[in-house]
Amino acid sequence: MENEEIRTVLKTKEFDLYFASLDLRTRGKYDYAIQLMQTQKVVSENFLKKVQNTEFYEVCIYTGVNEHRIMFMAINNPNFMQATKVILLNSFLKKDKKRYLKEIEKARVIIKREEIL
Repeated sequence: MENEEIRTVLKTKEFDLYFASLDLRTRGKYDYAIQLMQTQKVVSENFLKKVQNTEFYEVCIYTGVNEHRIMFMAINNPNFMQATKVILLNSFLKKDKKRYLKEIEKARVIIKREEIL
């Protein structure tokens, strides 16, 4: 039995560009992560968590020694588990805290541009 979609996942052009630059194996891990977001009401905190002091959530994708992050936001409810629509804002290879903070700011710029809030 296939998992039923309970959540719509939208993507920005920034996310799509980053995704297109990834190798096939990593894209497969991203696809799996997105499928979990679409079909599971509750997702493990080892995989998906709220970014402290922001309106964002992140998905952690591990590929050997690398850690990729997807910054996203629940659109129709501030709580991911209750949301039926989310938007993937941007993604990046986590290298250090400075880069992480820069990507949070990039996500805020995308929200303003897309007029999400």
